[in-house]
Amino acid sequence: MAIYAHEIAHGDPVLTRIVDGDNVPWHKKRNLRVLYLLVFPACMGIEMTSGFDSQLINTLQFAPSFLQYFGNGYRDPISNEYAIQPTLLGIIGASYSLGGICAVPFAPSANQWFGRRWSIITGSLTMMCGGVLQGFAQNAAMYIVARMILGFGIVFCIVSGSAMIGELAYPKERAIMTSLFNSSYFIGAIVASAVGLRTAELTTNWAWRIPSVLQIFPSLFQLVFVFLLPESPRYLISKDRDDEAFEILVKYHAEGDRDSLFVRAEMAQIRTTIKTELEYARQSWWDMLRTAGMRKRVYIASMIGLFTQWSGNTLLSYYLSDILNMMGWTSVSAKTRINVSQNCWGLLNGTIASLVVTRFPRRRMFLISLGGMLLVYIGLTTSIEQFMVAKAHGHGGRVASILALFFIFAHSPMYNIGNNALTYTYLVELFPFAERARGISVEQFFGRVAGFFSTYVNPIALKAITWKYFAVYVGWIAVEAACVYFFYPETHGRTLEELSFLFEDRSLADNVARAVEKQLYYDERPGKQAVTHLEESIPYKRFSPHSP
Repeated sequence: MAIYAHEIAHGDPVLTRIVDGDNVPWHKKRNLRVLYLLVFPACMGIEMTSGFDSQLINTLQFAPSFLQYFGNGYRDPISNEYAIQPTLLGIIGASYSLGGICAVPFAPSANQWFGRRWSIITGSLTMMCGGVLQGFAQNAAMYIVARMILGFGIVFCIVSGSAMIGELAYPKERAIMTSLFNSSYFIGAIVASAVGLRTAELTTNWAWRIPSVLQIFPSLFQLVFVFLLPESPRYLISKDRDDEAFEILVKYHAEGDRDSLFVRAEMAQIRTTIKTELEYARQSWWDMLRTAGMRKRVYIASMIGLFTQWSGNTLLSYYLSDILNMMGWTSVSAKTRINVSQNCWGLLNGTIASLVVTRFPRRRMFLISLGGMLLVYIGLTTSIEQFMVAKAHGHGGRVASILALFFIFAHSPMYNIGNNALTYTYLVELFPFAERARGISVEQFFGRVAGFFSTYVNPIALKAITWKYFAVYVGWIAVEAACVYFFYPETHGRTLEELSFLFEDRSLADNVARAVEKQLYYDERPGKQAVTHLEESIPYKRFSPHSP
């Protein structure tokens, strides 16, 4: 069936149609393969750092020497074991998010002024300093400050890295690559929990100093490999460095073919879209609220930030030791092995989700994720309550304890389907280039605020109301599902430029489409007629981005 140029002139996804005709897999394209191998340690390694930290505090609570050192000899009045008072433990856990909150005003500006790569370098160096300070902390105050420095640096890296992946990846793999960004969190989590298998049983302060110092290594990987990575072509075009951007796109998206029709289309689309965006955007924080479209984006980004931290995951990530105690799993050996197993399971199902989920509509996957987590928390609340009742009456409650453990493991795939696999994929698609860094920063701000609140409140609430606290999450997850159903737009199946005016006047998208159409389908020489059929200018079904 013929595809006519006038059909494309009204916001039709021009570049998507060209990409759909490329049947050459990424692993058969040498330059693209090299690009993805560099992206993994340089950008995805950022989430490894985040995963390492999340599990670090969880793992250190298994070590009696950590509890004794920072608890100043305090013992739990019920178990008579060394412990840290809930308020102090909450501050230690939440300080990482507090540092992130402080970084939010600065990270987007660094991205716009210095580019994605230098922002990653700045964040990595900051985190390495924080890791050293954390490992050699002399008291709780010093440890908290070190964690704030770590949290400050990670925001620079996350804002830059997630945008970098989306802007460098070939359109066909963009959604999968940005989804794998979050999935790599579990690699860091596994390393931290595996280190804890041995260090938790040490009787000296090295039980917590060794894991704390090791937090510098994911940042070191980022620092080494980011120098080998090209800058974002979109950033270069925004700085009028079109020739450099063209060379990057030719090398990695067309395998060196300078006459590639795909690269011509991509350059035209990126250049026109960014020019249009910059005409309407003042690139300030106020600009995020100036128009109805941007206000909708900010609202959705803030919800994403809250939902990634308030879906019961911080409770299970940071305070698993306390929860396992409530379920009857009290030995250090049992808790550390459950912790490692849970993180390995998270990596497996998180990676599968990243590879599969992006093929489906985003809204549907978010709703499936939230529906699953709602059922999990209903089951977890009921089973823990039944175990505690059985224990109070002198019964074993073994079945309820095992069932509660099952629901803890079941939470991971349900969470990963939405909040892990789609968070940065959705954010990169939601915001246009001119405001992408600020948009991700909005999500980071609300995520860090939510993380600070939940990590501080969780140990206090668990101590005060025990199993009833899990029921609070049941109600909140239901609220999350309602927000997604009523407010999240669908972004599946379009390029970043085609999504740039998702909430704006359709004429803006039409202008970009016409500019790309003119670049591709019209002969601008005097006396020549426009090409009428797309199939006459593009071998649509057989197209490869590196074919002439």
